[in-house]
Amino acid sequence: MTTHPDLPAAAEPTRLAPTPLAGFTIGVTAARRADELDSLLRRRGARVLHGPALRIVAVADDSRLHTATEQCIADPPSVVVATTGIGFRGWVEAADGWGRGEALLDALAAARLLARGPKARGAVRAAGLADAWSPDSESSGELLEHLLTEPLEGVRVAVQLHGQPLPDFVAALRCAGAEVIEIPVYRWIPPVDTAPLTNLVEAVCAREVDAVTFTSAPAAAGLLGHATELGRRDDLLAALRGPVLSACVGPVTHAPLADLGIPAVLPQRYRLGAMVRELCETLPGRCPALPVAGRTLQLRGHAAAVDGELKPLSPNAKALLRMLLARPGRVVARAELATALTTTGSTRIVDEHAVEQAVARLRSALGAPELVQTVIKRGYRLPLEPMRDAPRCAVPE
Repeated sequence: MTTHPDLPAAAEPTRLAPTPLAGFTIGVTAARRADELDSLLRRRGARVLHGPALRIVAVADDSRLHTATEQCIADPPSVVVATTGIGFRGWVEAADGWGRGEALLDALAAARLLARGPKARGAVRAAGLADAWSPDSESSGELLEHLLTEPLEGVRVAVQLHGQPLPDFVAALRCAGAEVIEIPVYRWIPPVDTAPLTNLVEAVCAREVDAVTFTSAPAAAGLLGHATELGRRDDLLAALRGPVLSACVGPVTHAPLADLGIPAVLPQRYRLGAMVRELCETLPGRCPALPVAGRTLQLRGHAAAVDGELKPLSPNAKALLRMLLARPGRVVARAELATALTTTGSTRIVDEHAVEQAVARLRSALGAPELVQTVIKRGYRLPLEPMRDAPRCAVPE
């Protein structure tokens, strides 16, 4: 495995206490608010690989939005569904641009406004309108269930779309007898430059990324779709179902991944900060620190932590340490360690001398040669201290 060209250079050794994500590399698929998420992750010590899986295109000049807006002004809806803050604000701003902003707000003022989440609710209130209800789950599904509990025959409902059509949502309302006006304020489309996304897909497939964050369902679908275009879908799925952790801002975002059997960590509060806090708790816990040769040793992504001090590792050193940590205290034969080196991208045959050199470099990187013990004529081991109920490090294969 060669070091990914777009991954940042390894940091100097540092103490872990203030940096819970130190050593870990995290992929970011977001387009909107990517800088905010990047900053949150870096402040906690993570390396970040950004590969936006989509981009937002406003449709303020779209004839469909203009037509839908005029329909709402001419015959005001009884119910308005605001699904996103950026979308509702964009609708009002587009109407302002056409000189119809005041007329639109007057038309919406008499409607019962339902907001999918707090951002949509904030946008409604910022426009000087009153919101009637929001689902606790912040999901379109719960919002739809709420609407369907009341008679909808002949009721005029305006639904602000959020990047993609909502065919099931709209169809359910129409089946209940409602007259639905779809408000297409913006849409998600692939990024203009797909190179960063390609780099992220390749890094995930190579297990050079420890976690990938998703802030919208279209971003999750975009990553999967691009991997399919590259012929790497199966590799991506294997990585996301195995050692690479997925972190989603909420269950709606997780849905495209859940359909494919990909687990994810989800915060209780569907916010960027809460998702980052979940990563801070989950990633280090996937591989507890072990007592080895009088020290504590932990593999953290692209680095090892020795007594709480981060030691950057080369890909080969990381591969060796991962294999040794999978069986702490047990001898791992040189021939088996050689397979770890051959899977890092080299096509040459790795002999025992090459293994010895790689182990020497690992010891040097750790700054504590005693952590990797030579067992003559057999191989190498981590001298795990005899401690009752010592935790085992569950290192993914």
